[in-house]
Amino acid sequence: MADNLPTEFDVVIIGTGLPESILAAACSRIGQRVLHIDSRSYYGGNWASFSFSGLLTWLKEYQQNNDIGEESTVAWQDLIHETEEAISLRKKDETIQHTEAFCYASQDMEDNVEEIGALQKNPSSGVSSTFTEVLDSAGLPEDSQSSYFNSDEMSAKHTQKSDREISLEVTDVEKSVEKEKYCGDKTCMHTVSDKDGNKGESKSTEDNSNQPIRNRITYLQIVKEGRRFNIDLVSKLLYSQGLLIDLLIKSDVSRYIEFKNVTRILAFREGKVEQVPCSRADVFNSRELTMVEKRMLMKFLTFCLEYEQHPDEYQAFRQCSFSEYLKTKKLTPNLQHFVLHSIAMTSESSCTTIDGLNAIKNFLQCLGRFGNTPFLFPLYGQGEIPQCFCRMCAVFGGIYCLRHKVQCFVVDKESGRCKAIIDHFGQRINAKYFIVEDSYLSEETCSNVQYKQISRAVLITDQSILKTDADQQTSILIVPPAEPGACAVRVTELCSSTMTCMKDTYLVHLTCSSSQTAREDLESVVKKLFTPYTETEIRKKELTKPRLLWALYFNMRDSSGISRSSYNGLPSNVYVCSGPDCGLGNEHAVKQAETLFQEIFPTEEFCPPPPNPEDIIFDGDDKHPESPGTNNVIVAKLESSEESKNQESPEKHLQN
Repeated sequence: MADNLPTEFDVVIIGTGLPESILAAACSRIGQRVLHIDSRSYYGGNWASFSFSGLLTWLKEYQQNNDIGEESTVAWQDLIHETEEAISLRKKDETIQHTEAFCYASQDMEDNVEEIGALQKNPSSGVSSTFTEVLDSAGLPEDSQSSYFNSDEMSAKHTQKSDREISLEVTDVEKSVEKEKYCGDKTCMHTVSDKDGNKGESKSTEDNSNQPIRNRITYLQIVKEGRRFNIDLVSKLLYSQGLLIDLLIKSDVSRYIEFKNVTRILAFREGKVEQVPCSRADVFNSRELTMVEKRMLMKFLTFCLEYEQHPDEYQAFRQCSFSEYLKTKKLTPNLQHFVLHSIAMTSESSCTTIDGLNAIKNFLQCLGRFGNTPFLFPLYGQGEIPQCFCRMCAVFGGIYCLRHKVQCFVVDKESGRCKAIIDHFGQRINAKYFIVEDSYLSEETCSNVQYKQISRAVLITDQSILKTDADQQTSILIVPPAEPGACAVRVTELCSSTMTCMKDTYLVHLTCSSSQTAREDLESVVKKLFTPYTETEIRKKELTKPRLLWALYFNMRDSSGISRSSYNGLPSNVYVCSGPDCGLGNEHAVKQAETLFQEIFPTEEFCPPPPNPEDIIFDGDDKHPESPGTNNVIVAKLESSEESKNQESPEKHLQN
């Protein structure tokens, strides 16, 4: 822990979520002195990804966050001058609620079971016996460092690519970082037994291979292969022509990350899962559509691509819902279902005609850039993306410090502007601008804010929801609401080639806007698509549905769409970033980051391309005459030999 940070910066950013990380990279790129800190022990905030044991640690620490007393910190009240006033920040993260975990797989645990590559730990006291047993079996590290910027990873990720496109290769690079998360609310952990009350008998791998039905996945296997999992707290995909992809390419941050194409778009209709045709070839090769339907669908999709040029076709329906508009286009119920839920990916009640047409146009424009679907998924999970922008910030001199709490903003009474922060060591850090993630603001500051909630579920299953000859499928499915007015549920299924789960398992994410607790919102959909793992059912017959091995439900705060005026007493130079929204893409985070950047630095370019290394010269080379047309060459000062060594490794800027 760096307890003596520099005291003067241009920009201080609190929180390492996606919008904050983009802003950190943008500010550092234009030469601003950036301090990027987070009270958590990992990067990403609610955008983070965890190994399986890391997720269990998150649940455990989330429970402890409510049970233990406050950590001792230096009193900040005595550090405020007479001409100043303080705005205190929240001490605990309260963005996660109603956390419940269920284990359906056989739990025959051996003594001292631990995750491959995990560090040893001593179980902490004061945790419920059931939950401690599960955590102990995982062999969780207690004090593992969470910096993702070790030198080996940095050098491997920093390789320059010949072009500025996104790489779609699948790598076998093993993640070497243990991820943790702090949170705050009651945590529930449930063990689900077989119908006969037994937890199953342990079988060898050889026995499993002889079973004609399916391989048997146990909880022991999941724990041992826990580092193969990278479980996202927020489930999102990237549109191949979306703002985030364009930003990654423009800023050259794409060099730090690789993607996999989403291979299938599925539909849930009349109780079964079907594949939706996307490209022209898929449409005409589809067995789900009649020849008449294929022609009708192609004609309608062609219209949607250029609907703005034919206003007479939709002007009379601008105030109608998109589902009502589709009925006027003489589409069959089968086509209406595909268009509404699998192409536009909207709900029947809340989507207007213009929004629906826009969504379909965006969908179609994204087709073909990287594959037959419009979507990409980052290898190792969504949590990689904030880290990539943090790397870019560090390369250009940004300083990082995790597990570093901020107690308050210091505001000048006369000007009303924030002039400094005071951390938990009592150190005052001055800056011109301050950017803070919404979850850090106090209840008093947010007393007038009305938050929405997101219902989330994370499942580990043994088979795809639509089994085909190719087992490495990455799929997205929209399950329509069972009742009018309810929200549709978005299901994303990830295979092991995405580097998010172990072999022979699938990682499934469910997301919808909250109306109740996450379990109440999503459990009905889970029951439609999956069957809980039980030994008795396996012996009786071959199951048509995937078996559910493990499940986690939780509610996450959605702070998007909140205007600045909703916050009380916010100084003019303090800017607020929101957490993840419920949308499928990352457009809101990118737009927010760019909007805030332009407010702070209206004359600067947002995330410009990095300079060509050949264009960088040192002061020691000034004896060479300057050639014409080199006005934009970046000049770097030649430091002492010791400082030069530090510059060679950008990750040295990071302090944990």
